[in-house]
Amino acid sequence: MKTAQATTKYKRSAAAFKHSAVEHGMLSGKSARSIAGELGINEQSLHKWKQQFKALPAGQIAGTVEQLQAENRRLQRELHRRVQQRDILKKPWA
Repeated sequence: MKTAQATTKYKRSAAAFKHSAVEHGMLSGKSARSIAGELGINEQSLHKWKQQFKALPAGQIAGTVEQLQAENRRLQRELHRRVQQRDILKKPWA
């Protein structure tokens, strides 16, 4: 007689995904329930990740100031380029 073993598969999430989920929740102002629903994760997992990231020193969460400034400059350049592309497409054709 075969015995059926109950196997529970847990979904493991990468640290980068956890960090981005927590950051999204904090910056968007949405409820944890709606964020968890959007991302397809359990609401309790999101709360647990938030507590884990709160316990870390600030340097481990955000990276260096120089990295953040470089990322900000890159995003500003990209935004400027996209605005120009949009404006070109808005111009009426003569």
